[in-house]
Amino acid sequence: METNHVQFIWNIAESLRGPYKPAEYGDVALPFTILRRLDQVLAPTKQAVLDKWAELKGNQALADLILPEVAGHAFYNTSGFDFARLLSDPQNVRANLTDYASDFSRNVHDIFEKFEFENQLAKLDEAGLLYTVVKQFAGTDLHPSRVSNIQMGLIFEELIRKFNEASNETAGDHYTPREVISLMVQLLFTTDDDALGVPGTARSIYDPTAGTGGMLSVADDYLRSQNASIDLNLYGQDYNAHSYAVCKADMVIKGQGIDNIKHDNTLTRDQFPDRKFDYVLSNPPFGVDWKAYRSAIEDEHTGLGFSGRFGAGLPRVSDGSLLFLQHVVSKMRTVADGGSRVGIVLNGSPLFSGGAGSGESKIRKHLLESDLVEAIIGLPKDMFYNTGISTYIWVLTNRKTPERRGKVQLIDGREMYRKMRKGIGSKRNELSPDNIAEIVQIHDAFEESDVSKIFDNEDFFYRTITIERPLRLNFAAGAERIDAVFAAKPVAKLDDDTRELLRGALEGLPGETWKNRDAFLNVMNGALRRAGLKLSAPVKKAVVAALSEQDDTADICTDRKGTPEPDPSLRDTENVPWRENIDTYVEREVKPYAPDAWVDYSKTKEGAEIPFTRHFYRYVAPRPLDDIDRDLEGVLTRLRGILAEVEA
Repeated sequence: METNHVQFIWNIAESLRGPYKPAEYGDVALPFTILRRLDQVLAPTKQAVLDKWAELKGNQALADLILPEVAGHAFYNTSGFDFARLLSDPQNVRANLTDYASDFSRNVHDIFEKFEFENQLAKLDEAGLLYTVVKQFAGTDLHPSRVSNIQMGLIFEELIRKFNEASNETAGDHYTPREVISLMVQLLFTTDDDALGVPGTARSIYDPTAGTGGMLSVADDYLRSQNASIDLNLYGQDYNAHSYAVCKADMVIKGQGIDNIKHDNTLTRDQFPDRKFDYVLSNPPFGVDWKAYRSAIEDEHTGLGFSGRFGAGLPRVSDGSLLFLQHVVSKMRTVADGGSRVGIVLNGSPLFSGGAGSGESKIRKHLLESDLVEAIIGLPKDMFYNTGISTYIWVLTNRKTPERRGKVQLIDGREMYRKMRKGIGSKRNELSPDNIAEIVQIHDAFEESDVSKIFDNEDFFYRTITIERPLRLNFAAGAERIDAVFAAKPVAKLDDDTRELLRGALEGLPGETWKNRDAFLNVMNGALRRAGLKLSAPVKKAVVAALSEQDDTADICTDRKGTPEPDPSLRDTENVPWRENIDTYVEREVKPYAPDAWVDYSKTKEGAEIPFTRHFYRYVAPRPLDDIDRDLEGVLTRLRGILAEVEA
C-alpha cells in the first residue's frame, strides 16, 4: 500500500518539472501530503467543528479549549473548505487554499509555515499548476481507516528519501530503517516488559534527532500493541525544518502534546533543558562536523562542566557523535526517579577514536566508570540508506540488573541479515524478524558465545606510557657537518664577521670523532675562547646539534646531575592494560629489546577504548600456494591464447 501511495505522489511531484527543479519537489509534495492527511483525519467531525465554531462567534481562547474535544484530536480546522470544496471553485483556488491552511489551530499552523506554504501556492498559481496539483492530491486516499499512522510514517520517509536522492542530499539524516528501530525498541523494553504491561502505566520517550518521527512511531506502536491502556508521551527535536514539520504532523495526529516536538539544533539549543525521560532513542547524523557552533559547545563544557551536558569531554570538531552520546545520557532520569534506558546508533569511531587523554577517550572512560554501558551490538554493513559503513547500537542504562553491574556485553550481529531483493540507496541488507529475535535473545541470555562477549568495565581501560631511551651522540667537525652548522637558522642570522670567526674556530678543531659530549664541549669551548667568540645559548645549541650524530656506541649524554637525557628520536609509547603493573609490563615487553629504556611517568595518560572487531576476529587461513599458482597459470594460459588469436 505504501509503495502505491509513494509512486502516486512522486508522479504528482514529477509533473512540477519546469517551474520546479527535482531538488524542490519536496517543497510542494510534502506539505500537500500533510494537508491531505489532516483533511481526511478531520473529515468525520468537520461539520460538528464548524457548528461549534459558529456558536463561539470567533472566540479563539474558547475554541482552543473546546474544539479539540469536538474534533476528536489535539488540533482542528475552522475553515469551511476541504479538498472537495476547493475543487468546486477553480477560479479562487489559491485564495481558498490559503484560507484553509491558515484556519488550522495554532498548534499545527507552523507546520505549513516551515514549508513556506503560501509562497509555494503563489509559485504554483503563477505557473498554472495549482488547480491540477489540488485535484491530483484530492485523488490520494490517506484516510486513517486505510492508511495507519505507521504506514503514513513510511510513506513520508520514502518520499523524503526519493526527494533527497533527486537533489543528492543525505537521506540518512532524516530517518532510520524500521527494522533497525524495531531492534532498538525491543532491546530497550525487553527488561521492562512486566512493568510496561501494567494497565495505566505512564512512560515518556524522547528522540533528540527525531527526523520524521520514525523511532517515536515504532516505539509507540510496539508499546501500545503490548498494553493498549499505556499512557505514552512522545518528545522529539530536529534541526531540519521539513523533517520537523512531518514529525509534528504525525505526532499531533497521534494525540501528543502540542509542545512535544521542537525545531532547533539539539547540540546548541536543547529545547527540553529541564526534562528527563524514561527512554531515549536516537540515530544522530554520522560524523557531523560541529565547527560552525564550536563556541557554544565549548562554553557549555567549560562553564557548566558536569552540570551541563558535555562535562566528560569534547571530541574532535570533525565528528560530533560523542556529543550526541553525552546529550542522551544527560536526559536520563536519576536512579531515585526510576532511571532510564537509552538506545543510540553510532558509527565505529566512538568506539576507539582518540588516544589516551583525548576528549573521546575521556568520554568513553566516564561512561564506563559510571557503569552506563550495558551492551553494544554490531550491525551488518549496507543497512542504512546513505552509507554502507559499519554501525553499532549502544544500549545505555543507569539501572542495570544485578548480574550486569560492572559489565559490558558486546554482540556481533554483523552476519545476521538477509539480502534485499532490491536495494534502496546504499541499503542492500535488512534485519529479518528472525534476525531481530536472535539478537534480542542473545542480549537477554547474557552468556558468552562466539557472537557474545562479556567484559568488566575496566577491561577497556588502559594507560599510555612514554618509553625513553638515552641520548647517545658522537661529535666531529668535518666539512659536511660544519656546512650544516651555517645552514642552521640561528647561525645564519649572525653577522659576517662572527660567522667567519666561528668557521675558523670549528675548522681548527682536531680531525677526530668524540663519543663523549662533555669531552667535545671542553674542546669546542676552548676553541671559541681562543677565537674571542661568546655565542648565545640558542646559537651554541644549534652548533652542537649540527656537529652531532646519533651513535649507539657513544657514551650516554647526561645533565648536570648526571641523569641520562632522553633521545626524542627514540621516544615511543606503549598501551598497558589497566590491571597490569607498569614496571612488570616494561620488564616483559620492552627491556628484552631495549635494556637501557625507562618510563617517564610524568607523561602517563589514562585512556579507554572498545576494540569491538578485535574481540570477534576470526582467523582465515590463506589459500595454499599451489592453488594460487594453478589459478595464475590458468589465467596466463587464457591470455596467451587470446594473444595468439590476435596475432593470427
